[in-house]
Amino acid sequence: MTQIEGIVPALAAALATRGYADLTPVQKAVIAPELAGSDVLVSAQTGSGKTVAFGLAIAPTVLGESERFGRAELPYALAVAPTRELAQQVRRELEWLYAETGAVIASCVGGMDMRTERRALERGAHIVVGTPGRLRDHITRGGLDMSQMRAVVLDEADEMLDLGFREDLEFILESAPEDRRTLLFSATVPPAIEKMAKNYQRDAVRVSTASERKQHVDIEYRALTVAPSDRENAIINVLRYYDARNALVFCSTRAAVNHLMARFNNRGFQVVALSGELSQNERMHALQAMRDGRAKVCIATDVAARGIDLPHLDLVVHADLPTNPDTLLHRSGRTGRAGRKGVSALIVPTNLRRKADRLLQNAKIVAEWTSPPSADEVSKRDDERMMSDPLLQGAVGEEEAEAVAALIETYGADRIAAAFVRQWRSGRSAPEELIELSVFSAPTDRGERREPAAPREEFGESVWFTISAGRRQSAEPRWLIPLLCRVGKITKAEIGAIKMQPEETYVQIAAARADGFEKSVGKAGELQNGITISRMNGAPDFSRSAGRSGYADRAPHGERGPKPEWKQKRAFGDSRGPRKEGWQERKPFDGPSADGPARKPWAKKPGKAAPAAKPGWAAKKPKRS
Repeated sequence: MTQIEGIVPALAAALATRGYADLTPVQKAVIAPELAGSDVLVSAQTGSGKTVAFGLAIAPTVLGESERFGRAELPYALAVAPTRELAQQVRRELEWLYAETGAVIASCVGGMDMRTERRALERGAHIVVGTPGRLRDHITRGGLDMSQMRAVVLDEADEMLDLGFREDLEFILESAPEDRRTLLFSATVPPAIEKMAKNYQRDAVRVSTASERKQHVDIEYRALTVAPSDRENAIINVLRYYDARNALVFCSTRAAVNHLMARFNNRGFQVVALSGELSQNERMHALQAMRDGRAKVCIATDVAARGIDLPHLDLVVHADLPTNPDTLLHRSGRTGRAGRKGVSALIVPTNLRRKADRLLQNAKIVAEWTSPPSADEVSKRDDERMMSDPLLQGAVGEEEAEAVAALIETYGADRIAAAFVRQWRSGRSAPEELIELSVFSAPTDRGERREPAAPREEFGESVWFTISAGRRQSAEPRWLIPLLCRVGKITKAEIGAIKMQPEETYVQIAAARADGFEKSVGKAGELQNGITISRMNGAPDFSRSAGRSGYADRAPHGERGPKPEWKQKRAFGDSRGPRKEGWQERKPFDGPSADGPARKPWAKKPGKAAPAAKPGWAAKKPKRS
């Protein structure tokens, strides 16, 4: 590349060797002559070339007038990153960028042997890269001397504050000389970052390029509305449809990561997981498997995925919705980097549609609201990829001609083509049948009415099956339909009426698919967890079941006769209604009698004498006044 003012010649040579034809906007901005020696606060999105940017920016500060470093002693520059993966990535970038300067770069990251790091610092280093907690440990124990520090870089400063590293960062900055140069790089600039810049920078210059202000221009956002029970099936179909070289699936908890990991492993996906419970070695192996192609899908939590960089990450799937707009931007920013296109797919259960809409509005993102890819769409996409396979494009070579002729003569073109199709499909997981929802558009206003669903056409010839679960077992069509489709290898269109009863459920299956359905279920007829299904000889007798519940013989409302006498409404003021035979009118209460204590007339029933007083009974004396 041509020499640009502000770039040290040794670094320009490294860029040319690396194949850089031009600098990104943020790289051009930080090396502007007017920023030389100044503190800067840079807002730059993930993947915009920030590491090379601050490497170019601090070079004149740490090298001075020289083009090469001298003997390594105390470090001149410090780069702080939020995670181990990002710190190691920064070190790799700086190593090739400063290769021509003879720079010695040391790393201090959590999870590594601290004694090895201390020995490296004792031997001397020009630049140190590390994570906040480990750097503070080395400073506190005297392993890292900050007295000669000329520049300090905080990369992904907003993430470090989100992860709770505020005290560590303040300790590190206070340990460095006051005349140092401080560069803060952050995807967003919340009030906490502005406060830190005010406290620890000197008249910092704010840098925000046009491309950074226009967030994620190379990312296609899609909001996929699904039934809550279909969330995992939708993720499977999304992964199968896009078939990305690298895909990242975000979950909100470790438990969700482990669950999806097991589910995807069972479905034949090449998958790894990243969560806080993994050791550093396990994390490194997982990311390396993604980089070298041994794995294609990475399932991670937000914290575990901080700072990871996968060069061919084309798809981000939000299995659980982000908690806030910043998290949505951070997640999605892992794709669509360095001019590459990417897709960010939000899996939106129907009960969370308004939450997802607010999330997108607050993030100032316009997403396409649609449905997840259906099983038919996934299969069609597979066929398109198969037809464009490079193996089919090349001409028949001389060394292959004899074998090709022998195959055609022995098996014929049709059987050979069928074998190729089977071979192509054998290594791919079958797509999932999803529940069809009536509306896949964005959430509508409360006042807007939706068109009623069209009545279903007559189902046609069918066979009835009975399932050993009913309303009392919480059987519902929303989970029965996907279960029948998956186990019986049928589509939703081949399922007719579903009649729920207290202890069983009747299901109508298209006659043309009944035999295949029964064969797929198997002789035992078990669907799952002890729930069985069996074929019926005819249609179920719903009138008989209705009669048992007391409603079969009930006459229509307009044909009912008069109510029985005991149900006749009493006249106004008559609170008792008709009297029973032998009933005697009770006498009104006349007050106490001369024969003894007053007794209530309703205490003595007709035909019965009052009980005699017990022996020794005496009337209670009146209370004293």
